[in-house]
Amino acid sequence: MINFASDNASGVHPRVLEALGRANSGFARAYGDDPFTQEADDAFRRIFGDNIAVFYVVNGTGANVLALKSLTRSYHAVVCAQMAHINVDETGAPEAQAGCKLLPLVSANGKITPEQVRPLLAAKGVVHHNQPKGISITQATEFGEVYTPQEVRALADLAHENGMFLHMDGARLANAAASLGGDVNAFTRDAGVDVLSFGGTKNGMMFGEAVVFFRAGERRDAVADFPYLRKQNLQLFSKMRYASCQFAEMLRDGLWLENAAHANAMATRLAEGLAALPHVRLANRVQANEVFACMQPGHIAALQEHFYFYVWDEAAHLVRLVCSFDTTEEEVDAFLNMLGALA
Repeated sequence: MINFASDNASGVHPRVLEALGRANSGFARAYGDDPFTQEADDAFRRIFGDNIAVFYVVNGTGANVLALKSLTRSYHAVVCAQMAHINVDETGAPEAQAGCKLLPLVSANGKITPEQVRPLLAAKGVVHHNQPKGISITQATEFGEVYTPQEVRALADLAHENGMFLHMDGARLANAAASLGGDVNAFTRDAGVDVLSFGGTKNGMMFGEAVVFFRAGERRDAVADFPYLRKQNLQLFSKMRYASCQFAEMLRDGLWLENAAHANAMATRLAEGLAALPHVRLANRVQANEVFACMQPGHIAALQEHFYFYVWDEAAHLVRLVCSFDTTEEEVDAFLNMLGALA
């Protein structure tokens, strides 16, 4: 069976496995007081500059929940897209653990706009309503599209003008960066993002995500509190080196972007092949490593005997196909050839 179900189902990049092997030699102090974590911190600073704070956590839900929890109180609200991972796929963890309310907005492609957010700001100062405190966006979105730096900046400006913060769920941040030319700062730090969930698991790591605070000097309280929140919320590694060594290797010479660029290229190859087939309709632009397409129900059933992938919308016969760092041209072509024969 060939996997197009999720980049979570892909393996671990060989270089990351080698880095884990090196970290496994001898003893190292626990809870991040080790040279591997220092090396990862330095790598993040080379990318984002010195005025940041970086914390390593177990998984993406932990990164998102703790990022929001560090900047909100229980009477606050965070605006997001209706299909956002924090709203749909985290079993209510942001509301249960962070304690704040989510205000989801309908979006066809997973992107939200200042025009959609602005009416919700009428609740500010009204004691009967949760107070809007943050905006959370996903880059790339759950529907495979990418925010431009200008779109991020517009949301950040609206947030900051109203005493709010902007959080970015970057589970597929590398894919967005590769799609936008590789300058990750253009749509994060420089575009006004306050806190970033930096994904690793979907991009060739075994496990681990990072929470990055930008302009850390302006977030002294949140940065100072974060280590305690991380411990209390079960996200503190004791053997931190096994998470941080992976980031150090990925960020050392651009492997994180190389992996993502390959996954994106395989998705583009897949999309171009699908567009040329009868009875197949691409649902949207392919900007990262996900392809959404409408197919004949019988074709879907036949393909699923040989390929793992999810049906995104049963009624619309819409499927999601995800490419990874280890997806090959031969696997893409095998999918296209079988579908071509069926069609």
